[in-house]
Amino acid sequence: MRHPAAALLLAALACAPRVASGPTPLASRPDWKPLRHFLDSAVAAGAAPGVVVAVSWPGHRYVYGTGHLGDGIRRRPNHRTVYDLASLTKVVGLTTAMMWAVEEGRIELDAPVSRYVPAFEPAEPDCVTIRLLLAHASGLPPWRPLYLLAYSRSAVFAVADSTPLDTIPGARFAYSDIGAILLTQAVETAYGERIDSLLSRRLFRPLGLTSTAYNPPGDWMARVAPTEYDSLRGRIIRGQVHDENAWRMDGVSGHAGIFSTGDDLLTFGEWWIAQHRGVGTKAGPPTVSDSILRSFAVRQELPAGSPRALGWEVPTEENTGSGFLSEGSVGHTGFTGTSLWMDPARGVVIVVLSNRVHPTRANTRFAGVRRGVGDRVLTALVPQLQETAPPVR
Repeated sequence: MRHPAAALLLAALACAPRVASGPTPLASRPDWKPLRHFLDSAVAAGAAPGVVVAVSWPGHRYVYGTGHLGDGIRRRPNHRTVYDLASLTKVVGLTTAMMWAVEEGRIELDAPVSRYVPAFEPAEPDCVTIRLLLAHASGLPPWRPLYLLAYSRSAVFAVADSTPLDTIPGARFAYSDIGAILLTQAVETAYGERIDSLLSRRLFRPLGLTSTAYNPPGDWMARVAPTEYDSLRGRIIRGQVHDENAWRMDGVSGHAGIFSTGDDLLTFGEWWIAQHRGVGTKAGPPTVSDSILRSFAVRQELPAGSPRALGWEVPTEENTGSGFLSEGSVGHTGFTGTSLWMDPARGVVIVVLSNRVHPTRANTRFAGVRRGVGDRVLTALVPQLQETAPPVR
């Protein structure tokens, strides 16, 4: 049964005014056969044990699962299968919390990070701002094996805080988990609350995301997809965060750690689009002003160029969105084989969930699947796109 909050969001989107010069109206009865064939073929070729694709467009939803959960569990995944979102945590959780903090005056985008994380003291502390962290342009390195250097959440924070910059702040784009860990501290300082508690209280529960959480409870385990065999933990990981650095942080960070389902991510995406259109406030909390949300969805200008807004990716020729996404669309991926893209002009949400790292991250057959899904979803919803470039791949 669809949660009442999801029904309210779908109704709001269905009744929202269309942009006069917007995209072509969506098909009333999309043909999903090409999408299903593509996914079945990808799984048969070993891209992942199983894949779930969930699509929302005004007044409608479609979910398709194929393959199996993995680790000997032959059950087919569906709208309620719980996946480790990996870096989708950065946008569903961390970026949402940052929008609240900015709107409420708790955090300023162009303030130095050291104002909120005093232990972070690079050579030029005033040059590293919250905005640069969100845009992945802070000068911090992409990654460090913090899990080998620290053995508690506070110790991981301390190592992240002492990580030196490897380039000038603002000079280039470099996707950084270290930056997201610093942002986690900033949010927790601003609210005096751990990020999992904050998100549960202000986002998951109010939206009715009943299958979304950090550290999923034991009674979810039957529907949780396993991820990788981890030699450090000596087992196939299932129901515990795959990311090693987040694992050292008790499974709770802004860079990774959230688990969710196709149904719940559609509800999140519908909420995001409703806020973007300024039509979601009557449904009650949570709310974000459309001006704040839109400001987080604008590509950031860097000397070397950037594929990023604040937290979010924007569509490019290389990333996992689609060549057919409208201007203003945003999305993100997760290392475990997940993605979320939202096209606010059309009111479309596209979710891909998989455990492509099972049983090992050495699997490279998943490359191109997420973009292939996006192309097929949008050409099903807007058949006229089949006559334009770029071609569906």
